[in-house]
Amino acid sequence: MRDDTATLHAIAEAAAGRHLIFTGMGSSYDACYPAVTELAQAGIPATMLDAAELLHFRTAIAGRDALLVAISQSGESAELVRVAERVRGGESPPLVVAITNGTQNSLARLADHVLDTRAGRETGPSTMTFAGSLVVAAAVGRVLAGVDPGSVAGRLDQTTEVAAVAAERLLAETDLADELADWFGGPETAVILGRGPARAAAEMGALTVKEAVGVPIESLQTAQFRHGPLELVGPGLAAIVIATEPETLEIDLGLTEELVTAGARVLLVTAGERATHGARTIAIGPLDRALSPAVSIVPIQLLAWRLAARRGREPGAYYRATKVTTHE
Repeated sequence: MRDDTATLHAIAEAAAGRHLIFTGMGSSYDACYPAVTELAQAGIPATMLDAAELLHFRTAIAGRDALLVAISQSGESAELVRVAERVRGGESPPLVVAITNGTQNSLARLADHVLDTRAGRETGPSTMTFAGSLVVAAAVGRVLAGVDPGSVAGRLDQTTEVAAVAAERLLAETDLADELADWFGGPETAVILGRGPARAAAEMGALTVKEAVGVPIESLQTAQFRHGPLELVGPGLAAIVIATEPETLEIDLGLTEELVTAGARVLLVTAGERATHGARTIAIGPLDRALSPAVSIVPIQLLAWRLAARRGREPGAYYRATKVTTHE
């Protein structure tokens, strides 16, 4: 991030008094959760809205007094490009900040400021680009919260290394993918639950399983699971609980215990060494909370990879969708 310090300075200077809007589609939308949550904790309101809703129903909020942070791994996603075209062509355009993988793309050309995730070439589900978007979105969110851009860049360089080591540790567990696939089995219903910044991993995790494996799995904000979906709990349920947020750790561990007691198969992904008897627990270690989703999703990525192989699917091969969604 150090190479982006000047751009971060420019964004911070131009942001004063503006309404903040974070937008994306798919995994790029999911990557907005930690930054928007951190801004709220700093007392700074920011709207998080998927680009299709913004395009068709809410474009009027993206006027001169807005700063639009648009995240797209390709920079060619149909909704993101159309939003940028529409607001740039309006009488009172907002300031547009694009976060993309590379800078030679349509969204980058329409933006006032561009930040490159530098994820490189990727095939299949957006794993590297998701992690890269989390890092850059965290940098943008923190400078918008008033943190000095130079210190933001330096700190994120350090914490990114720590997160990378944690991810490599999980990937080095050669039997983990098979263990997770055996744990998952063939459930009647499957859910991934997360809160706060962890919602990025929960949403992206469900998207990855659906995309790579072709298995229906629902992502829910953990508290919402009690409001009706709790009736799904039983031996036919496989639940992944991402309990990495300290504010709600005890509540999430309590829910995990309830799920296990009711006979559900539960995978608990947590930051520390706390475990629940009967749940398969994976500890990712203490990480920068904005980057934690990039590591807590690794077990789900391994699960998706092994399930796809067992079902005779090539992980990352598309049968109906495409890597880049260029039309609605």
